[in-house]
Amino acid sequence: MEREFLLHMTGGQGERSYANNSSLQRTMMLKAKTMLEEAIRRLYRHSSPKCMKVADLGCSVGPNTLLVISNIIDIVHAACVGLNHEPPTFQLYLNDLYGNDFNTIFKSLPEFYTKLVQDKGHKSGSCFINATPGSFYGRLFPSNSINLFHSANSVHWLSQDPFLGLSKEALNKGNCHIVTTSPPSVYKIYLKQFQKDFELFLKSRSEELVPGGAMILLLLVKTETPRRSIFETISLTLSDMLLEGLIEEEKLDSFNIPTYEATMEEIREVIQEEGSFFIEESEIDMVPWDGRKIEDGEDFSVDGDIRAEFITRYIRAVMEPLLVANFGTKVMNELFIRFQKKVVELMKVERLEYANLMISLTKTCS
Repeated sequence: MEREFLLHMTGGQGERSYANNSSLQRTMMLKAKTMLEEAIRRLYRHSSPKCMKVADLGCSVGPNTLLVISNIIDIVHAACVGLNHEPPTFQLYLNDLYGNDFNTIFKSLPEFYTKLVQDKGHKSGSCFINATPGSFYGRLFPSNSINLFHSANSVHWLSQDPFLGLSKEALNKGNCHIVTTSPPSVYKIYLKQFQKDFELFLKSRSEELVPGGAMILLLLVKTETPRRSIFETISLTLSDMLLEGLIEEEKLDSFNIPTYEATMEEIREVIQEEGSFFIEESEIDMVPWDGRKIEDGEDFSVDGDIRAEFITRYIRAVMEPLLVANFGTKVMNELFIRFQKKVVELMKVERLEYANLMISLTKTCS
């Protein structure tokens, strides 16, 4: 089956759905609100669009999707009040791959519209929300039509398996992602795919944005301090299961998790070489795998098993559809039981954190 239908979060409103297991992603998005506010204020210093066209790329499903929209409307409304302008009409586009559970989003829209009127009345301007399914590694909108792009927790996902058409037997056999024992050639293959994808992403967005248009991206990155990737932990869990005969070697060898956590320098190089954007500001925030706020060292007051269970629930909501397509449903419970146990053990000896990059870009006017 095509990637556009396989790569999606677990839909619906059930216990294991992404809608009910995405509070970590919400935490990351809220951290970027100040940067989003500044980007919108910058837009309004140069123009005052009568119709504010915004696209959320990789919107997924659940409360976070409408949280982004709500935040943007609030920020634009505040900017208009400060400038004594009438609020614009909002044209909001929700983008994700074809397999995304757009129906659950649609079912929540009546309540969203009702709350919008209750909170702001008619001062909020008219609001029109549309779905735009398809890969953001390519064109999605007409030229010079979008004022603001927002994308959270999405651009570190690649457009395809980086080993597609290549043999990984001599390079990364027994693994499905970059692990600490992977040779440099594996990193280079993942990096090459990221560079190709990110350049196309930037080129597509530059053609779709109005001159001076803005883009806010949130994505996982690597920093100078080595730290374990959660995708590496999934790979190690699957490798253990292979050794015990619980999954087939052929299935593991044919599967690679299509994500890459680039360094800030790798990201900056692609932006500079593509040439359509300049960086307004960027910030890397360290976020524990379970989203807890750490002020002064590790917090041992929260039970490790509880933390690991929370981590397992949300990573299962993210990864299960992709894993089921390759390994089947029968091994899923065993896989995530083992994953949770591995997380508990890792937490005893490592600080498990994400490096979350927040970056604000502006399209050049040339």
